[in-house]
Amino acid sequence: MNNNQATLQKLESMRLWGMLRAFRSTMETGVKNQFTPDELLSHLVDAEWDDRYNRRLARLIKAATFRYKTSFEEIDFGLDRNLDKNQLLRLSDCGWVERHQDILLLGPTGIGKSFIGSALGHQACIYGFRVGYYRCSKLFTRLKLSKADGSYLKELTRIQKQDVIIVDDFGLEPLDVQNRLFLLEILEDRHGRKSTVFVSQIPIEKWHEVIGDPTIADAICDRIIHNAHRIELKGESIRKIYAHRTVEQEEKEE
Repeated sequence: MNNNQATLQKLESMRLWGMLRAFRSTMETGVKNQFTPDELLSHLVDAEWDDRYNRRLARLIKAATFRYKTSFEEIDFGLDRNLDKNQLLRLSDCGWVERHQDILLLGPTGIGKSFIGSALGHQACIYGFRVGYYRCSKLFTRLKLSKADGSYLKELTRIQKQDVIIVDDFGLEPLDVQNRLFLLEILEDRHGRKSTVFVSQIPIEKWHEVIGDPTIADAICDRIIHNAHRIELKGESIRKIYAHRTVEQEEKEE
């Protein structure tokens, strides 16, 4: 066994997959001898860093279970829907996550709220933050089931560990007693410590009505409304716009 083969085996046993692939590639392409020792070391370290970063990013994205697999680059700023491009770009550095700030994404059905929310979450994953995406009704159902089987505290802890949670479709149904208490407990744990993104088609002035109990509604709104970044979208359904564009394109092609 020559020295190169021994090195490859050692890299494999240490699970340094990025270095392993990069070192094997330099041997197979015949460029290994073109590197100085420090250049080769730098190349191998960069390859290992990139490999670990990409694998961690893939794990974060998979664990987040986003509604849409999207990114900031895919957001269409050309649509007329009151979307402030500068505001989105300022949020893209994820300083809001580091400062434990919240975001309210509001607007009518079909305007692209969930898509933008998923893009914000994806961007947070790129910066190494743990993200959880939840449909509001499914989140409450899961918490009710955890109450029944005794895993409620474990479920709350899991939610609390997320640097960002995205609560989508908030307010589609009025909250019952148990759900509003769930929400208050989640926000109590996260307020000032973690970030929460609320995606809703219900205007903020109607949130008290959706939440129900005035005292709990005050407590919930106080924790999420006053200091949150607001993205308030307006306009026609994007699905309708894109469908119209598709029809026009097909007619041109004919």
